[in-house]
Amino acid sequence: FTWPEGSSYKGEFQNNEIHGNGTYIWNDGRVFSGQWANNRMSGTGTFSWRDGRKYVGSYLNDKKDGTGTFTWPDGREYVGEWKDGKQHGIGVFRTAKADLRRGEWKDGTRIRWISEAYREDGKDAGAFQEDNPTNEPPIS
Repeated sequence: FTWPEGSSYKGEFQNNEIHGNGTYIWNDGRVFSGQWANNRMSGTGTFSWRDGRKYVGSYLNDKKDGTGTFTWPDGREYVGEWKDGKQHGIGVFRTAKADLRRGEWKDGTRIRWISEAYREDGKDAGAFQEDNPTNEPPIS
């Protein structure tokens, strides 16, 4: 199905609403492929932006909710808990240089770091470069 402004949807419908599995492509290039309930992203799926940002994880009523991974084009990544579309709970932030640090977030803002910086191989990463992990990137 294609709307007059150029957005399109391919997938399941129920009672004339987007419901079930499907892919919605907005006219600005954003794409969501995953589960829908009553015209809203609900369940698991992948949302990608034209600039290379990507979120893979759970949604509830069009908002990131549960667990998921947000990746920026430069390699930064947040893997963890989400609530109402924002980082909320425990997560791991990876810098563009692949240094990792575990932290706690509330309403999209980092409250504290739980661990020192480390690398995937378990070695100490030394001084941690923050790369602004506290703010969720805009979704529009």
